[in-house]
Amino acid sequence: MTEKIFNLLYEPWILVMKADGSVEEVGIVEMFARASQLRGLAGELPAQDMAVLRFLLAILHVACARYDLEGKDDPLCLTNSPPASPDMALRRWKALWDKGKFPMEILEKYLKKHEERFYLFHPQYPFYQVPAIGKATKYSAAKLNGELSESGNKPRLFPQRSGQAKERLTYPEAARWLLYVNGFDDTSAKSPDHLSTPGVGWLGRLGLVSALGDNLFATLLLNLVLLRGDQNDLWGEEKPIWEQEVRRQEREEIMVPDNLSQLLTLQSRRLLLLRDQNGVSGYKLLGGDFFPKDKEQTNIFAEQMTLWRNIAKKETSPSYIPKRHDPARQLWRDFAALLASGASDRPPGVVKWLARLKGEDLLAASQFRLQVAAVTYRGGTDKTALIDDVFSDSLTFNAGLLSHLGADWVRRIIGEIEDTEKLVYQVGELGQRLAQAAGSADGKGPKNMAEEQAYFRLDQPFRTWLEEIDPEKDEMWQRSNEWWERSKSIVQELGRELVAQAGPNAFVGRIVEDKKKKKHRYIAPEEYNFFMIKTSSRQALNRKGGTKK
Repeated sequence: MTEKIFNLLYEPWILVMKADGSVEEVGIVEMFARASQLRGLAGELPAQDMAVLRFLLAILHVACARYDLEGKDDPLCLTNSPPASPDMALRRWKALWDKGKFPMEILEKYLKKHEERFYLFHPQYPFYQVPAIGKATKYSAAKLNGELSESGNKPRLFPQRSGQAKERLTYPEAARWLLYVNGFDDTSAKSPDHLSTPGVGWLGRLGLVSALGDNLFATLLLNLVLLRGDQNDLWGEEKPIWEQEVRRQEREEIMVPDNLSQLLTLQSRRLLLLRDQNGVSGYKLLGGDFFPKDKEQTNIFAEQMTLWRNIAKKETSPSYIPKRHDPARQLWRDFAALLASGASDRPPGVVKWLARLKGEDLLAASQFRLQVAAVTYRGGTDKTALIDDVFSDSLTFNAGLLSHLGADWVRRIIGEIEDTEKLVYQVGELGQRLAQAAGSADGKGPKNMAEEQAYFRLDQPFRTWLEEIDPEKDEMWQRSNEWWERSKSIVQELGRELVAQAGPNAFVGRIVEDKKKKKHRYIAPEEYNFFMIKTSSRQALNRKGGTKK
């Protein structure tokens, strides 16, 4: 290939939503110029938007780390001499936030300098690709398209596209899915040299979370984390992928970057798009960069956009890995992983950044909104993972919860969620015992269905309750009691419905012998009475034992 085709700086390819709700495609330069007038990214999938967001953030990290708002060289870098300070980073962020728009003269000058690296097709530097792969796994456009993610031997039963639309992608579509596949690819690609799989793409390993603003400018700025660690340290010299030599080695082990633009543009895969006169027909793929196995997912705190969970057995020596999202769990149920600040807790870096901005009075926002997006895989392990589904969720809460005043509120809210989960457990037990009384042999199905229905009914009321909490004005005990009564009412009402639906056999009841030959009597009225007693008060709910005799 000798032609330079489709420069992403100027050609429209990023899907954005305008103020009136309509969607259009824009190039990188236009997107930055109009960011304050755009609602946000509006790609085909939320996970695709997350991949595009991280790419755009990499550009901003380079620009903000090297230049002040007048365009003068003033690096925010650990290695700079004289050294910069965390206060300088905060002041620069605040100046940009107050400006309300991006400094286009600086951005355009920087991007123009690296224009050659932003061509989707280029003889030497195709964007996010390797110009000559050779032996590699070859896929059709249907696999590149994340809405289909269809390999040649495993077609979708109900595809969203067919015919030509399925066999070809336009250049704008291919550019968006290129970023997506690089971050979320599964492990179906085979190594021609029989190397072991590096696992799914880096983004597929994370419990991705980002902050959402009122417009695209605000969203980008809220996620522009200019300080690392506990946010008292500067990042290393920014090294985005377009400033590096093309990475050709298959499945290459690299060290965790000390700068965000390099991590945000991590090349989890080696790709090459294949095109013909009708568009992009497919691509070649090999494994790309991955971190040392002993550190691949442990304590990589350079990553700012993931939930964490502590896997250490000793609280004195915490060890954290990314906490992947469970599509069956509403985001508010992971509130502790989002906001908790105890000794063994580690909220996402972007949440800590928002707390820092709020604590320094650099941000006057009254509410924050967090969004998660994830790809789920089937196959059991990262070595045998195939893309199964894509989902997203969001949560809005008072910004005061991230302040010192909000710490007690966060602990109380976590306690309310724990009690809510105990209520749901009890209605699930009721559903299971009613099924036993009626003679059902459907395993744990009745329990699971009752719990799912309970969480469905609790979902919107909890989100509304959380969103309305104001730590500066509300009484904690009053708000807590309000949710307790509301959640108890919802769960008990579901319990009454389960009894009404149980049928006459459940009211006759039956005796069931367990695996230990112990006999248990199940009858609907007794099960319901026990359920109502157990959910009558917090004391009863939290009383140890809780097993029906």
